Amino acid sequence: MRRFIAFGPALVVLITTLVTLVAAPAAVRMVGYAATDAQIRLAQQTLESDDILVRMDRAVRAIADSVEPSVVHIGVDQAVGGGRFVRQSQGSGWVYDNQGHIVTNAHVIRGASRISVQFQDGRTVNAQVVGFDQSTDVAVIRAQTSEGLYPARRATGDSVYQGDRVFAFGSPFGFKFSMSEGIVSGLGRDPRTVIGYNGYTNFIQTDAAVNPGNSGGPLVDTQGRVIGMNVAIATGARAGNPNEGQSAGISFHIPLSTIEAVAAQLIAGQPLAKGFMGINLPLDQERPNDPEASERLNRRLLEQLGYRGQGVVIVGVEPRGPAGQAGLKPDDVITSIAGQRVLNIAAARAMIANTAPGEQMPLEVWRAGETRRVTVTLGVRPPNEADLGTMLRELERFGLGDLVVADDAVVVRAVPRNSAADRAGFRGGQTIMSVEGQPVKGVFDLLAGLATAGLGQGRPVVVRIIGTDGEEREARVSAVR
Repeated sequence: MRRFIAFGPALVVLITTLVTLVAAPAAVRMVGYAATDAQIRLAQQTLESDDILVRMDRAVRAIADSVEPSVVHIGVDQAVGGGRFVRQSQGSGWVYDNQGHIVTNAHVIRGASRISVQFQDGRTVNAQVVGFDQSTDVAVIRAQTSEGLYPARRATGDSVYQGDRVFAFGSPFGFKFSMSEGIVSGLGRDPRTVIGYNGYTNFIQTDAAVNPGNSGGPLVDTQGRVIGMNVAIATGARAGNPNEGQSAGISFHIPLSTIEAVAAQLIAGQPLAKGFMGINLPLDQERPNDPEASERLNRRLLEQLGYRGQGVVIVGVEPRGPAGQAGLKPDDVITSIAGQRVLNIAAARAMIANTAPGEQMPLEVWRAGETRRVTVTLGVRPPNEADLGTMLRELERFGLGDLVVADDAVVVRAVPRNSAADRAGFRGGQTIMSVEGQPVKGVFDLLAGLATAGLGQGRPVVVRIIGTDGEEREARVSAVR
C-alpha cells in the first residue's frame, strides 16, 4: 500500500514563520517611529501652549539690554623698562554716576600710564584715576566725557541670598561686552587660601563664567541691578593667582555695600577711612596667618559658650571704643551685621571695616541664651600692621626706602637717582618733620600718617622736610603706579 506524505500544512507554517521573521522588525520599527513622531508632536504642542521658556529668554534679553550700555571695556598701558616699553592689559568696569565716574578693580588700573574706556556704542575716550583702595580692590576712574553716560542701577540695601540667579558682564579674554549666567553659590567667602588674595574678604561666590578680562565688570540680579563686582576666579591651573587661568566654575565678587562705601569716599576726594568697632575677634596666636586656624578657635569658643549656630565670638572689647559704648561685652556672639548673617571671622571684619565711619551699624548679638539687638556707631579704624606694610612698600617704590631714625626724627639717608622721590625734590640728609601737619617722630608716625592721609588710595600726601642747609619746605609723596 502506497503511503502519501502531506507537506502542505508544514509548508504554510514555514512560510508564515519566514514572513514573520522578515516583516516583524520592520513593523516594530514602524511602531517605534510612530511613537517618536507622537512624542515630538506632543512636546511641540507643550512648548507652543506654555511659553515659559520664551518669557525667560525675553527677560534675560531685557537684562542684557538694560545693563550693557552701562558696561565699559578698559584698556591699560603700563610703562615698563624705564618708560622705554609699554605693556598693555585690559579689564572691565561700569558707569557709576552721571559725572563720568566708572568703578573697576584696583588691580585693573594699577600701574597705568594711560587708560582708555570703550563704551558699548563704540566710543573710546581717555580716563583718569580718581583713587583706589588696594585692601578692597575697588578703584574709581573718570571718563573724559559728559555725553552718553548711563549709570548702572544699584540694588542698594537689598540682601543677596544663596540660590539667587545672577549675571556677570565684562570682556573675558578680550571678547568685549559679554554676559554669563549663574547662581549665588555662597556668601561671606574668604578665598585667600584659594586665590592668594590678602585684602578684606566678604565675597559673593557664584558659578557664573568669569575669566581674565571680566575683572571690574558688574554682577547684576534678575532686575538688572548691580549687586557686586567681578574680582577673582579660582582655577584648576593656578589657584594662587586671581588674574590668570580660566574659570573653574568658582568666581568671586565684591559686594555692592563695600563698593559704595569705598567709591563714595574716593569720589569725594577724602582719605579713605575704615569703620572701627573696637572689638577683638578670635585669632590663633600660633598661626595668625592661617584663617582656618582662627575659625577652628572660634568654633571651639562657640561650643564652650553653648551656642549652636553661625556667629563670631567677641573675645575683647575696648571699654571706650564704639562697641564698649554700645554695651557689647566679651563672650557676646555676633550673629548678624546690618541684616546679614555672620558666616565667619573674615566676613565680620570686612563688613565692619568696609562701612564708613559714623554710620550706625545694627547688630544681632547672642548673650547667655538671649538674642539682643544693638546699634553701634562706628569710629575710624587706626592703621594696622597690614596698612603700615603697604605704606612701607609704597615708600620703597617712590624712592624713600632708605630711612633712619635719629633724635626722634626720620632722616632720609639716600635717594635713588631718577626715582619719583628724586623728581619730587627729596635728597639724602633731609629730615621729615610732619605728614599733613601731624608731627613725625619715628617711622611708625610716618607710615601711619601716610596711610591716614590716603597714600594707599593714590592721593598725593604733603610732608614737611628740613634740608641739610636748615631750610624748611613742603614736598609731596605720591603712589607710584
